[in-house]
Amino acid sequence: MADDKAWTTRAPYLPPTEYDSFDIKLTASCHCGRVTYHLSTDEPLDSKFCHCRGCQVIHGAPFQHAAIFQKNSVAFTASSISNLSFYSSSTNENTYALPTKLRCTHCGTLILDEGRNMILLFPTLIKFGSKEARKKFDVKQHLFYGQRAVDIPDGKPKWEGIDHKSRRMDENE
Repeated sequence: MADDKAWTTRAPYLPPTEYDSFDIKLTASCHCGRVTYHLSTDEPLDSKFCHCRGCQVIHGAPFQHAAIFQKNSVAFTASSISNLSFYSSSTNENTYALPTKLRCTHCGTLILDEGRNMILLFPTLIKFGSKEARKKFDVKQHLFYGQRAVDIPDGKPKWEGIDHKSRRMDENE
């Protein structure tokens, strides 16, 4: 846990009651339930599969499903804050330094990535009430497909690196 607690005074670490207006649309939690957050919108700005080697290693999976939200669309419950730990992959330190990765200190579930401007959260933690709610999180594209561990022939755009900043790949290459 970071020594400087200034992060606790800004989004997304504030409870919903601290926002001017925060209508809870969806709720997500870790495996043990000690970390819970709410979303004030039921649709991400974007939803992607990231196939970069870093995501593969950190998640122990062939890719990461990330949904992108504004920071002020996410609000942790007050009791969650003491159960968060941070990891800065840029410094390889367990400290709060943007960009940072959050996990539950008890069960180890990866919660989300906080960037300088946005949140990348993991839809698998969300309690969707319906198929229609889940469909809003359908993946729109693949990032770092050139580093993929598995082929996913789904007809979605595939980028060699960052979306729209790298070469768009053919699904069969």
